[in-house]
Amino acid sequence: MPLDLVLGSQWGDEGKGRITDSLARQAKIVARFSGGDNAGHTVTVAERRYQLHLIPSGIIHEHSLCVMGSGMVVNPTTLIAEIKELQAAGVDINPGRLLISLSAHMITPGHLALDAAEEGARGSARLGTTKRGIGPSYTHKAARQGLRLEALLSVQENIPRFRQHLEASNRMLERIYEQDGLDIQHAIETLQSQAEFLAPYLADTGQVLDQALRQGQRVVGEGAQGTLLDLDHGTYPYVTSSHPTTAGALLGLGIGPQYLDRIIGVTKAFQTRVGEGPFPTELHDELAERLRGSGANPWDEFGTTTGRPRRCGWLDLVLLRYAHRINGFTELAITKLDILSGLPLLMLCVAYKRNGSEWEDLSDGLSSLESCEPVMEEQSAWAEVISRAREWRDLPLPARDYLETIESAANVPIKMVSVGPERDQLLYR
Repeated sequence: MPLDLVLGSQWGDEGKGRITDSLARQAKIVARFSGGDNAGHTVTVAERRYQLHLIPSGIIHEHSLCVMGSGMVVNPTTLIAEIKELQAAGVDINPGRLLISLSAHMITPGHLALDAAEEGARGSARLGTTKRGIGPSYTHKAARQGLRLEALLSVQENIPRFRQHLEASNRMLERIYEQDGLDIQHAIETLQSQAEFLAPYLADTGQVLDQALRQGQRVVGEGAQGTLLDLDHGTYPYVTSSHPTTAGALLGLGIGPQYLDRIIGVTKAFQTRVGEGPFPTELHDELAERLRGSGANPWDEFGTTTGRPRRCGWLDLVLLRYAHRINGFTELAITKLDILSGLPLLMLCVAYKRNGSEWEDLSDGLSSLESCEPVMEEQSAWAEVISRAREWRDLPLPARDYLETIESAANVPIKMVSVGPERDQLLYR
């Protein structure tokens, strides 16, 4: 069973990229299965920091084949820019190392304009989208009106469909949102140039993955966003438009469950969220600022893609158990434990209070999260700097106790712990 999945257990931004980067050392293929360039993964190698938005994190390893699966939505402009940026940094990216699913859907200028217009029209009820066209692209996919990347293989034949899509977008922009329409001819000319660049990368990636797995080759499935943003199981409507969960991974890769080995739930040692929506353990004081950082360091809590400051709070064990129920984690990877060093106190959310009752689990999903009051339990803090720790026994006792409390509450073993952004700052247990 050579398929390992790397999934976010929170609202994204858990540090999945560095876990994927570590697993990629022994993997033949690293494959991303959902989302678009609304996600960002950061991989730090020595003094170099790679920011990835569409291409899987395994691309930094020269031996890895990287796959962008059918569950993704892809903005050709962003993808081409990312390919060229990595090539300029000395990373080998060619059609032999990067394969893009023919069935992945395209994000067009129409989707970008509609996303911004729709979010702006919501006013105070905004969802906090990244305005990258993700939602409109998935909407058109579900409505069977989308444009798959396979259209780039015969772009001249598909120009009438592309023009029709842009004309429909313009009607909405002008008549509903009272905004200027798009320059359709310019968009068509741009698409023709993009098709020539991207066509060699397109492939039936599901077949490639299935063949590799049948041969026993190790494949890492890389998630984007997190479980609590899942379209079905997240904090709806403050969610993404895809399924960053175990079931969504298999669907977005185009393979069955028989190959599954490890399902790794990546969990930050505290909790963060970008955008709107409920957050029971959110902090609004100097502790929140301490967890977030000032932005002076590249690993501070600011979005990789958007640069937006992340909302910060204590780790929520109720939501972690919920994420485990949805995904069936076989293990946890805890990231950013080093950020907790030197804090005056540590807290964990162990239950919720609602309507006079206390609950350790969510009896009705996330629909009532707004009305839940967290039940907090204080944990022993530690003053030691732990960034030089390389083994479990190097961690101070309170830090190990903190991890073991998480492990016991979630009923999932912790196998990896990060104490810094560098590759050698990932502890294996």
